[in-house]
Amino acid sequence: MMQAPLLAADAQAAAAKPNVKLILVLGDSLSAEYGIGRGEGWVALLERRLAKNKQAVTVVNASISGDTTSGGRSRLPALLQKHRPSHVLVELGGNDALRGLPLSMTQDNLLAIVGACKAAGAKPIIVGMQVPPNYGRQYGEEFAGLFAKVAKAQSAPLVPFLLQGIAERKDAEAWFQADRIHPLAKAHPQMLDNVWAVLKGQL
Repeated sequence: MMQAPLLAADAQAAAAKPNVKLILVLGDSLSAEYGIGRGEGWVALLERRLAKNKQAVTVVNASISGDTTSGGRSRLPALLQKHRPSHVLVELGGNDALRGLPLSMTQDNLLAIVGACKAAGAKPIIVGMQVPPNYGRQYGEEFAGLFAKVAKAQSAPLVPFLLQGIAERKDAEAWFQADRIHPLAKAHPQMLDNVWAVLKGQL
């Protein structure tokens, strides 16, 4: 028995949903290759890993040095519309702390960013950050904890700390640029491993 031909609307719907994944990276200087050579950052290394694994995944790096959660929140709608990502890696918040912005503002922005991703049909993944000890123990704990709060509230996967395995090293100074904020190129493979540990299960 012959199958009925697809209706035109069904055919258009099928064509509009290609089986291709696209990862949008919404980040700041830690993802924008600040102070290192092009192609040495963890996002570029992610592209290579995906290609090596023969995974049909496109990566769009929309990271801007100096960006805050407010900046990312305002940029996101246009990025979602343009790229229609299947996944969004949200790596923002560090500059909020450097500027002394209220933690409540950072948390609200992250909640809005994650919510917007989900509303657009994209899977958000939150990339956590921590601040140096000189910010004070209480502030440091509250800042690190807000990423987990957002992840729990939105049922989103969380990369606990982008610089895990780097920032707490005894020779940590040898892994950072002169500003002691931005990692050297040699630290980025570890940063990728931190992200990959969570991302691989979402692809």
